Amino acid sequence: MARAYRWVIVAAGGLMGCVAAGTMFSLAIFLEPVASETGWSRAGISTAMTLNFLVMGVGGFLWGSLTDRFGARIVVLIGSVLLGLALVLASRAESLLSFQLAYGTLVGLAASAFFAPMIAAVMTWFDTQRGLAVSLVSAGMGMAPMTVSPLARTLISAYDWRTAMLMIGVGAWAILLPTALLIRRPPALSESDQASAVEARRQPLSRLLLTPQFLVLGFTFFACCAAHSGPIFHMVSYAMLCGIAAMAAVSIYSVEGLAGLGGRVLFGVLADRIGVKPVLVAGLLVQAAVISAYLAADSLTTFYSLAVIFGGTYGGVMPLYAVLAREYFGPHVVGTVFGAATMLSSVGMAFGPLAGGWAYDAFASYQWLFIGSALVGLGAVAIALAFPPLPAKTPQPAEAVA
Repeated sequence: MARAYRWVIVAAGGLMGCVAAGTMFSLAIFLEPVASETGWSRAGISTAMTLNFLVMGVGGFLWGSLTDRFGARIVVLIGSVLLGLALVLASRAESLLSFQLAYGTLVGLAASAFFAPMIAAVMTWFDTQRGLAVSLVSAGMGMAPMTVSPLARTLISAYDWRTAMLMIGVGAWAILLPTALLIRRPPALSESDQASAVEARRQPLSRLLLTPQFLVLGFTFFACCAAHSGPIFHMVSYAMLCGIAAMAAVSIYSVEGLAGLGGRVLFGVLADRIGVKPVLVAGLLVQAAVISAYLAADSLTTFYSLAVIFGGTYGGVMPLYAVLAREYFGPHVVGTVFGAATMLSSVGMAFGPLAGGWAYDAFASYQWLFIGSALVGLGAVAIALAFPPLPAKTPQPAEAVA
């Protein structure tokens, strides 16, 4: 029974992640109608997304720690309530500041209650097929731009942005609250495992976060995200500078996203079969190579080809950090550890777009963005090669139950 129910946890995690990420990233769809109706600046409205990323980094660490202590169900229930509330409040906002606080701060805090906590919850249920399980949860989150964003556009066309945002908030409650109730802990731990869990949680946080395992994990995650975030964010603009038509340039971004879904599943299966470390290192090396290859792109066909490899690779490596956190630190503190690593990755994600903008403003070209990003990508490979040996595996209770 337990072996079957663990896939329910995976499906619930993917669905909740899709809704949470989708509502956050749908701000891009609301940008123009909100600016037109309110007169608020686009920069001011876009600041809400910057706040989302900043708050998500801190929130992921907070929610991950609470998951280790109290379990994932209560965390995602709170996140579900907050997410719907944030969208309802944002839809009623009468000032830019109140909109930024509701859509930026509160949505970011709520969305971060799903990623690290659900990844941690899934990994407590799996010993074998862990890479595939985590990748499927991540793939659900990757579906967000293809689900909630089109819905938001449809609702805005049929009503107005305030009604559309209100309806999405109510819809988020309708989907997330019942789904959160499906989340359970794995079967009861043995006495020795319970003692191990208590001992793991008693360790000082500084002791966990200063271990070689975490330092390599965290800085690899940071460098990986710093390498690909700039090219992702500036890809459409770069393609247009290379002579690609505007709509075709946007489609390159879509191809990357679709490839990322397949990459998550492929890399998860490979990690289960040949080991997570070699798959991660190989993926990071391919990522660095394809970023540099964009410098030679001169046609839509070339851009599409590179987008398939690039999207599949950066999408594929992202869930592997959670698997490594679980294998190095065990199931009892993985929420805390992965939440802290996610906070570092958020800093890396924020760094890339800024660096790309600076490079273009300084040189009127994106050449140095791609050169710099490729070098940072190689740095991620070098850091990943320093991963200490993985501890010997021990069977988990969830796997032992038929």
